[in-house]
Amino acid sequence: MAVEILTRHDLMLFKEDLISELKQIFSKEQAAQKKWLKSDEVRRLLKVSPGTLQTLRINGTLQYTKIGGIIYYDYDHIQSLLNKPKR
Repeated sequence: MAVEILTRHDLMLFKEDLISELKQIFSKEQAAQKKWLKSDEVRRLLKVSPGTLQTLRINGTLQYTKIGGIIYYDYDHIQSLLNKPKR
């Protein structure tokens, strides 16, 4: 059985490699963000109740498309609303 000694330098290299790989994984996930979200996904994103989401649809704050009884929301539109300057 061979014994291998790890140094602080080895651990620092491992840490840098691990952080680099995690950054790549998270950047790929963000790039793969879906274009259209369903109501439950939007509710989780905005942290609102179903009633509040319905109110946002009715008063025109959130644009949506209804196809076959399923409501879809444009992710880019939601992000633009969230990044809008506050009043």
